[in-house]
Amino acid sequence: MFYYISGKLAYANPSTAVIDAGGVGYKLTISENTYNSLPPRHTQNAPEAKLYTYMAVREDDVELFGFANEAELSSFKMLLGVSGVGPKAAISILSLLTPEKFALAVCTEDRKTIAKANGIGPKTAARVILELKDKLMKETDLGAAAQASIESASAIATPSGKLSEAQDALMVLGYSRAEAQNALKNIDTQNLGLEDIIKKALKLLM
Repeated sequence: MFYYISGKLAYANPSTAVIDAGGVGYKLTISENTYNSLPPRHTQNAPEAKLYTYMAVREDDVELFGFANEAELSSFKMLLGVSGVGPKAAISILSLLTPEKFALAVCTEDRKTIAKANGIGPKTAARVILELKDKLMKETDLGAAAQASIESASAIATPSGKLSEAQDALMVLGYSRAEAQNALKNIDTQNLGLEDIIKKALKLLM
């Protein structure tokens, strides 16, 4: 019904945003990542905000969800397609992980990271991976890009350059140089292959 809502950001907390569009206040359930992307609210006038939307209709309730970008909305819809995952569970996962990090966790079968989301246990995390890994790899750029960055780094690495290649791969995935270096210093890079180094570093960073 609504593709996005744009207007004045009247109110926001880590789970809710209210946008005043045309004199109507739309209450949207949001993830913490979306909350963190909203414009600063410590100003005299309410800032402008735009959220992509999804409307969940149940027998006794209608709830509007808001997302900072289309990638997060797409991840939310994918999660809803997993058996046993409802809107609250999907929002919980996307509060913990950005769409890129979610795709990476699924593609590398990192169930421990997904299970850290509030209300998500190991069984649900395993089911998310089982049902979405192939879909992410084949149908979206996020999963393919995440996996490709690991595979390409592995292909060109030399034994003496593993640390540098791992750092570059982590930066391609959106981490800062400082974050990558901090994670890698806690890993035995001498006795591991490049792909294992990157996976261990990602688990530390997540």
